[in-house]
Amino acid sequence: MLKRVFPALSLFLPLASAWAQAEPSAPEDAAPVPEKILVVGQKPGPGLWKVSKDGHVLWVFGTYSPLPQKMEWRSQQVETILAQSQEYLAPPGASVSVGFFRGLALLPSLPHLIGAKKNPDGATLKDVLPADVYARWLPLKAKYIGDNDGIERERPIFAAETLFTAGMQQAGLSKGYEVHRKIDGIVKQHKIKVTGTGIELPLDEPSKLIKDFKKSQLADATCFAKTLERLESDIDAMRVRANAWAKGDLEAIQKLSYPDQETECGDAMRNAEFTKDRPGFQNVKERILASWVGAAEKALAANTSSFATLRLSDILKPDGYLAALKAKGYTVENPD
Repeated sequence: MLKRVFPALSLFLPLASAWAQAEPSAPEDAAPVPEKILVVGQKPGPGLWKVSKDGHVLWVFGTYSPLPQKMEWRSQQVETILAQSQEYLAPPGASVSVGFFRGLALLPSLPHLIGAKKNPDGATLKDVLPADVYARWLPLKAKYIGDNDGIERERPIFAAETLFTAGMQQAGLSKGYEVHRKIDGIVKQHKIKVTGTGIELPLDEPSKLIKDFKKSQLADATCFAKTLERLESDIDAMRVRANAWAKGDLEAIQKLSYPDQETECGDAMRNAEFTKDRPGFQNVKERILASWVGAAEKALAANTSSFATLRLSDILKPDGYLAALKAKGYTVENPD
């Protein structure tokens, strides 16, 4: 249930906002060509990035979402190299761990958890959103969600997540979890060592955290507006990107920019009132990056061949994960 409280999963958890992955911006004159028929059948996705030093290699596969619902992913290259690797680096992220006895201690606070998705003081979306933004919400809600009076009392960040998920489903797109499941299956089949690369967020006073969150104001109107903008203008381009990933066409993906609601929604949670007095919730993105880079360096030093998965956006960003390794003297080669 705690994960439902923080699905600024776009902020704290690894695959939380898998829908929204920010690619590098494109030139303003780069117009997407609608591609309404999604690819079906078996597709390989992009090739592998190669990080190397002193004869040791870390292979990195770039995951992406959304993807076509009917696509079956299979890459012979990934299967072969992963099976021959000595270590697999799990995707980076952050988690909130609640052990069994601490979970029992949390039970009395569950009544406080109920309603955590709702706006404080019984406010509705109409009350907390600018009038023009709320007017744009109504037709999209009718199109993708239908009658749902309850959602009108949710915080904008949660309502936006529900709307975006429904919009993607109607567009024939999925979150692409099948790719992760297949990779996990190969890892288990070959009994490859798995190394976690994320960080754990402290949860010393869960009941107080929940109460503070419920009372906390979130500056999430911009997150909400950016989500509406994507659904209003970006559906065709999402299909193009999904098809491009399936075909391994990275150039096509990089040419298409879009409204980046992930950053706005993440910032709404990172800068919320309930995080300000909690040092363990500060600099989360930077700590996740540092943790992954540290795990990658250890794997490169210890193994002839290691394997990792990263979101494609984290690979392509100029200040992303592979750029950090390159700055440390590692050779980074793009897929052929």
